[in-house]
Amino acid sequence: MTVSGESSKSPNLRLAILILAAGEGSRLGGYPKALLKKGGDSLLKRFIQSTQSFDPIETLVVTGFYSDQIEAEIKLLKQAVANPITWVKNLQPELGQASSVRLGLESLKSDYEVLLIALCDQPDIASTEIEALLWQFNQRSANQEIVLPMVNGQRGNPVLFSKPIIEKILAIPGMVCRPHMDLHPELVKNFVTDNQAFVVDVDTQSDIEKLGLDRIQPH
Repeated sequence: MTVSGESSKSPNLRLAILILAAGEGSRLGGYPKALLKKGGDSLLKRFIQSTQSFDPIETLVVTGFYSDQIEAEIKLLKQAVANPITWVKNLQPELGQASSVRLGLESLKSDYEVLLIALCDQPDIASTEIEALLWQFNQRSANQEIVLPMVNGQRGNPVLFSKPIIEKILAIPGMVCRPHMDLHPELVKNFVTDNQAFVVDVDTQSDIEKLGLDRIQPH
């Protein structure tokens, strides 16, 4: 069952957010997924707006392919939200998502307590899902440092990480989050839920049609 109704918004919880938006969108014929539009707004804008009630102390977007268009969207967003948004460009996005994760982790500047790592192409992730993850984080046992949503046995996103575990990952050259989770399953609190939002993303044109999305002209 999906957790809902409990308050997770601890005023002392310092939240940072890392958004991965460097991909080529090759199965879409080459298109920035972050700029797909739902309900009149880009997926990137919708996600960032959904995080604002949690008062994140840092939001960092990793760009790569289509960096100019995505950075233009970020500049517009910076004018519309109160909390800070920055970006870093992956100069070798063809190396894959792991390279963007590592660059993003190395580029975080804030004194956060918990880090939310999110994809840019999950149109159904909103504040409800983030609040459920944070509630799970607050309920974790002493040795658990990661909250991973699991839907019918499938790993979902976003994923929450404590600051200490990110520091341990960064101390290992080339290490990123998923292989570290595989090596240390005891650190992971599996958040078993039936909420499909955690596993719905956009890969193909049929996904765009099925999810009611639109392509927009980049700025």
